[in-house]
Amino acid sequence: MKPYTLTWGNHSLEIGRRTLVMGILNTTPDSFSDGGKFELFTDAITHARRMIADGADLIDIGGESTRPFSDPVREDVEIERTVPVIRQLVQETSIPISIDTNKAAVAEAALAAGASVINDISALRNDPKMAPLAAKSGSPVILMHMQGTPKTMQAEPTYDDVTTEVIEFLKSAAADAQKQGIPPTKIFIDPGIGFGKTTAHNLTLIKHLSRFQKLGLPVVIGTSRKAFIRKTLAGDSGEALLPHMPIVETGSRATVVASILGGAHIVRVHDVAGAVAVAKITDAIVNAPD
Repeated sequence: MKPYTLTWGNHSLEIGRRTLVMGILNTTPDSFSDGGKFELFTDAITHARRMIADGADLIDIGGESTRPFSDPVREDVEIERTVPVIRQLVQETSIPISIDTNKAAVAEAALAAGASVINDISALRNDPKMAPLAAKSGSPVILMHMQGTPKTMQAEPTYDDVTTEVIEFLKSAAADAQKQGIPPTKIFIDPGIGFGKTTAHNLTLIKHLSRFQKLGLPVVIGTSRKAFIRKTLAGDSGEALLPHMPIVETGSRATVVASILGGAHIVRVHDVAGAVAVAKITDAIVNAPD
């Protein structure tokens, strides 16, 4: 993809010139990676400040866990968990704040508080009001592939050809978004690593990530600390590796490298400082003279 500058509202992003790092901020009590750690307002703000200081290009805030087998939460609960944090952060930083939600009411409240990107794991399918909201607001949207719902997605996910099927889904989702008034320059796609995929599916998608470039849309990918990394590292040992373990973070960084080599434009991570360093070196290799 040819590099370009995406400008909207008071924000701009340089897409394709270097890999951008999106820091994850879960304000939930039950996230798979850091459940409850940043549920309190003060803890969430402190962590966001650290990610910004570490070089995050965007901060993605979510108030509903989408871990496998999780139940949805009410709109008012999501709003209560995310909006106060967004309202505070936009007073402190100029980097874009993304709201991770598939509910239009939550997205609308977040945008009113100062968020400027909508990250929808349902690719605008869950709530018919989401696409019109995004079109009216002018906010960029991240459309993600997921087989099933968070409650059901890991119940024996199957594909005939996972890469082809995910690409075709995202192609269709992007076309639908454009029909509803969202310009292609404001559409990002995400293959949905860990969302209705086995370990083999996830590894295959990363291996063939370069194929997503034919859609001509920036690729966002989130692999950080996910179960396929822990399962791959554990191998046949049966060892229960926890998301916060250093070895899991090392594995996460390896997937960031592979994703950048495959053409990812934005990597969504928990450890911003580590990802910034990894991206800087990997970008230098990608852009090195022949």
